[in-house]
Amino acid sequence: MKNTGLLIAAVVLAALSGVLYWSNRHPASESTAKASIDTPPKILSLKQEDISKIQIKKKGGEELDLAKGDAGKWQIIAPKPLGADQEAVSSLLSTVSSLNADRLVEDKAADLGQYGLAQPSLELDVTTKDGKPQKLLLGDDTPAGSALFAKLEGDPRVFTIANYNKTGIDKTANDLRDKRLLTIDFDKLSQVELLTKKQDIQFGRNKQEWQLVKPKPLRADNFQVEEIVRKLRDAKMEASSTDADVKKAAAAFASGTQVATAKVTDTASTQELQIRKSKDDYYAKSSAVPGIYKVPSDVGQGFDKNVDDFRNKKLFDFGYDEPSKVQVHDGAKAYFLTKGSQDWWSADSKKMDSASVQSLIDKIRELSASKFVDSGFTTPAIEVTVTSNDGKRLEKILIAKSGDNYIAKRENEPALYQLDSSPVSDLQKAAADVKPAPPAVKK
Repeated sequence: MKNTGLLIAAVVLAALSGVLYWSNRHPASESTAKASIDTPPKILSLKQEDISKIQIKKKGGEELDLAKGDAGKWQIIAPKPLGADQEAVSSLLSTVSSLNADRLVEDKAADLGQYGLAQPSLELDVTTKDGKPQKLLLGDDTPAGSALFAKLEGDPRVFTIANYNKTGIDKTANDLRDKRLLTIDFDKLSQVELLTKKQDIQFGRNKQEWQLVKPKPLRADNFQVEEIVRKLRDAKMEASSTDADVKKAAAAFASGTQVATAKVTDTASTQELQIRKSKDDYYAKSSAVPGIYKVPSDVGQGFDKNVDDFRNKKLFDFGYDEPSKVQVHDGAKAYFLTKGSQDWWSADSKKMDSASVQSLIDKIRELSASKFVDSGFTTPAIEVTVTSNDGKRLEKILIAKSGDNYIAKRENEPALYQLDSSPVSDLQKAAADVKPAPPAVKK
């Protein structure tokens, strides 16, 4: 039995020695070389921030040259100087900086013509900030049509790359140009002026809040003003604009009817956008970019407004802030409510039912004008005062009866708001329904 164990051990040792001998006689370079063929290297591997120039040359087409300026902004240099869409250029750089091959076709290609690389359909010249250029050549599609042949100039190898890479590289000036009609810094916008057929309307911004300046100082509906700002920010020439489209747009603009002129001002400059309508289409001319362009209909329609469309119809500004004090005078009835740490209290220090107080606050918050009027305010029948924003905001509203409706005004402001009778009745009922909190249950 002992001899049998020794015999087995000797056989195992001999087998291991044979494996080691074979391994030494057959180095790993063969498998490594095979893996190298199965996994071709990157064709281009660059840092996006190091790329300073790009040239795209299309067979039978015009050359597109891009360069990065001193401030890090990309510009189109040829076929003519144009501002560049920074996001579109960034997408191009993403494709160019890390370009992977699908497979290695030939290690040392002698006949480039069979791949369409002797006269490539597309050439991409990339220059980095150290001045070193690299030229990528793109040739014919593969027989299967899902890829195309590619190589770097100066490198004898030919690869295939996926077709979507060519789509990401084959760009025109129109693809990469900045299509914004207003290039101002909208994050630093301080003033917007809107000249329409109806009137001259001007807005000024204090921090994030907009106010009407013209035709007279008035509270503005921040949402409505921001909607106009959004339309101006997003106003772009149509993506397919060709030279023929621009000429057609210029003729339509010249014969069109004036819709509006918008002027926007940031900390550095003022830019102007004129919008006209021709038949059912809208066209725009900007002081920021040359040419006249067709714009989407919603841009033109968004400016056909009057000052009342931008006025704040809400009577109170506290919005969804939690008030700290609420006072309501309704004829001979008076309600004084103060918020403690968590609870509401009456003037005589009674803890109040929070649900009934919240109902009153909601009715006050919802008070909104059905329209704006110039007269009709008489002796106030109802007074509502709300303190909010940690005591920094005090708002007082006076409400007077006017026929079947009511006229309201904010204290120390000339504007008059017409209210329907229903929300005022709801307010009066909610005030009358405020009640003390139920007594605590004794344990």
